[in-house]
Amino acid sequence: MDVTSLSVKIYADGANLDGMIETYRKYPFVKGFTTNPTLMHKAGITDYEAFARKVLEVIPDRPISFEVFSDDFAEMERQARYITTWGENVYVKMPVTNTAGESAAPVIRRLADAGVKQNVTAIMTVRQVYTIAEALAGGPPSNISIFAGRVADIGIDPMPMMYVAAEIVAPEPQIELIWASAREAVNIVHAHQAGCHIITATADQIAKAAAFGKKTPDDLSLEAVRIFRQDSLAAGFTLKA
Repeated sequence: MDVTSLSVKIYADGANLDGMIETYRKYPFVKGFTTNPTLMHKAGITDYEAFARKVLEVIPDRPISFEVFSDDFAEMERQARYITTWGENVYVKMPVTNTAGESAAPVIRRLADAGVKQNVTAIMTVRQVYTIAEALAGGPPSNISIFAGRVADIGIDPMPMMYVAAEIVAPEPQIELIWASAREAVNIVHAHQAGCHIITATADQIAKAAAFGKKTPDDLSLEAVRIFRQDSLAAGFTLKA
């Protein structure tokens, strides 16, 4: 199975400019990019807009999501309306709620009515999918991003929820469902099976996806045995009777 045979689109998740450029040039099967304030902070970025504009200069032809960072709905909306002006390929990431747990759906509806392409993020429940799909209905191209990996981290299989979410968004073809926070490369296959349109993946997961179909389990078995043997020799391990 080659990764390009899957129906799900792979987006690279990150905020390292050099890494984003390398992925853009090396992996044509990567169809878009996403960022968030946490990734930017970890990458040491202090000038949000300057970073975003640099990214857009070198990646002008694939969707890229940049997130608002206010907790106030009025300021969220102002930031979203400004961010969307940065480029035709820009999607504005909107949180599903503020930090008080209040739904951002009214703001998301106004932005959709204004033609702002959005990527609604941090969604974890079917109820939230229903709410946000309704807010985005009839609007421009948009994304509903379910953090399937984080749901799995608390011991819940995300697959049933993803199947239901795919059915919810189906009547709105401009809404694409994202499997976010992938935990391993095989989640790309899971997202394909669940009917997701997009999965966000790390650089390491993307590199593994590029090798899909190039090795068999037998190849991996022999490779592991050889590594164990090489490392045993390198360590100089011996056993005395």
